[in-house]
Amino acid sequence: MKRRNLTSQVVFGAIVIVVGLALLVETTDVYDAEILLQYVPSLFVLLGVYALVVSGFRNLFGPIAVIVVAAAWQLVTLEYVQAEAITELWPLLVVAFGLSLIINHYRSRSQSREISDASISAIGVFGGSGQRSTAAAFESADLTAIFGGVELDLRDAGIEDRPATINATAMFGGCEIAVPPEWNVRIDVLPIFGGAEDERKRRERNHDEIDLVVTGFAAFGGVSVTD
Repeated sequence: MKRRNLTSQVVFGAIVIVVGLALLVETTDVYDAEILLQYVPSLFVLLGVYALVVSGFRNLFGPIAVIVVAAAWQLVTLEYVQAEAITELWPLLVVAFGLSLIINHYRSRSQSREISDASISAIGVFGGSGQRSTAAAFESADLTAIFGGVELDLRDAGIEDRPATINATAMFGGCEIAVPPEWNVRIDVLPIFGGAEDERKRRERNHDEIDLVVTGFAAFGGVSVTD
């Protein structure tokens, strides 16, 4: 039996449970958890690092943003720096987001030199974008939705080298991925006030091998897999 790796959602859920239990024992006077609560931001730093590693460093902006924000939060909590000094640096997140778009663009471009629609890049900013692949050997995609939506149709595509990978970033928007019903899809999207879900109806699986891995970041948005 193959060992299944923990997804970012499971790790995030575990962190939320730990924080909730610490708050519970603090509010009920069972234990003075104030010292433990001071280090809660460090848990989110570890979450960002974990998501970065699990995605194979394909998903850059989401985990890095979590790491930077949580690290700054930790420094303020421990009173190493003032909150005002940290808030002045928030435009660096905008710069980091722009750099991640450029990196993903050139990565997809280099991967798609030989096969036209085996690697796809799509961006929807304050609007919508739709892409479709009929490649017999689909490999990867980078999807970004900011105050907009991105749709990727893979229902006529095939996979030779499993698993194929999709990196999806949804901020105040949504990414929708349509796949064949027989594909086994693993979702490993980091949700921060967002969500990721395989919305297909439950079917008996034809094989145990993972066909597609969806990684990414969802903040006030969502990533969905449909058929």
